[in-house]
Amino acid sequence: MVHDDPPRHGASHARAGERAGSGKPPISGPWWSKLGPGLITGAADDDPSGIATYSQAGAQYGYAVGWTVLVTFPLMVGIQLASARIGRITGKGLTETFSRLCPRWLVVALVALLVVANVINLGADLSAMGDAMHLALGGPAGAYVVAMALLSLLLQIWLPYERYVMLLKWLTLTLLAYVGVGFAAKADWTLALRSLVLPSMRWDREYATTVVAILGTTISPYLFFWQANQESEEIRRIDADRPLAVAPEQAAAQFRRLRTDTLVGMGFSNAIAFFMIVATAAALHAHGVRDIETTAQAATALKPVAGEFAFALFAAGIVGTGFLALPVLAGSAAYAVATLAGVRRGLDRPPRSARSFYAILSGAMLIGLAVSLSGFNPMKALYWSAVVNAVISVPIMAAVMIAASHPKIVGELRLPTVWRVLGWLATAAMAAATVAMLVLQTSGSA
Repeated sequence: MVHDDPPRHGASHARAGERAGSGKPPISGPWWSKLGPGLITGAADDDPSGIATYSQAGAQYGYAVGWTVLVTFPLMVGIQLASARIGRITGKGLTETFSRLCPRWLVVALVALLVVANVINLGADLSAMGDAMHLALGGPAGAYVVAMALLSLLLQIWLPYERYVMLLKWLTLTLLAYVGVGFAAKADWTLALRSLVLPSMRWDREYATTVVAILGTTISPYLFFWQANQESEEIRRIDADRPLAVAPEQAAAQFRRLRTDTLVGMGFSNAIAFFMIVATAAALHAHGVRDIETTAQAATALKPVAGEFAFALFAAGIVGTGFLALPVLAGSAAYAVATLAGVRRGLDRPPRSARSFYAILSGAMLIGLAVSLSGFNPMKALYWSAVVNAVISVPIMAAVMIAASHPKIVGELRLPTVWRVLGWLATAAMAAATVAMLVLQTSGSA
């Protein structure tokens, strides 16, 4: 059984007790002060896996796949907002929520799928980061991989939670590098914007796989788990906040904050994805480079067209977004497994009071490191990890949507109709795209 203990670097016992009996409204402030879990989740979505997928899509199909980022935006908002509301209403993460609705074997299966996908993603992200460092500075890529994995792990364990969250917020700015790459590549903005609103569809195996990979890297299970868990941790961190299930008077203000945070976070994520597609369409596809095998090749191919500046921005962006994504990938897996094991969990807890949680977190990072050092082609691993994410997302998304409106979980605070429709549309779109890919793969190999 899990017992509460003081949050790491947070409120004292006295303040925690004072909070438990308080009905004070949440602290108010300007809209940008309300950005947190949603912004970090959205930015972490553009990890090296996303960079690889968007780069391959832009190189292979040019501006013609730009429409996917516009279509996925409302779908992302629907499913991420559902996840965030679950965490804020219940004060619990998704694994514990699923355990109240589903048989244990099903929850274990969903968590196992999440962990497998996250570990593959961790290894592929680390490989891409090592490639980028080798390209920029020289030296052995493997040494960079080990150093960056250990640095990320140490920051997660030892950095005070509030400082760690602030660091993650600042790391979101590294994504602006891809805005610079887009402009440096001298894109055809008229064609890019036209492709954004006028879809260009193809019915073949490669195109369907690319669309599924974009969906998989944009709407990923680890993002659902992370945002829900971070909302529950914010409740412990902020004295005035309580789960909405026991403090419904806070619901209106908190739901407004969740909408702002999620809309801005997902909008930022998809805007950066659009610039990645535009940059590689202009710099690679337009000059006959259609197949990207490594992150080094993607960055190097930018040099003769967009210059050293774009090359440096592309490489730096991979490292910066990697450091943003690693804790989200490892953390979401650790939260899920620790919940199943019934042990204390949370990045806001000191290591001595949550040893099992940090051991699981360390295990995920170290297995990801082993995957990275095993010699997989990082670009292909990143691309196919996005496809794996698309396949496993469907049952997890269905569980999120059921929980977000189930009286046993949220009481009368069920998800409003517009977000419920968007969340189920996202689930249906992921299922349809995955089925289409499998059919085309089967027919292509026949």
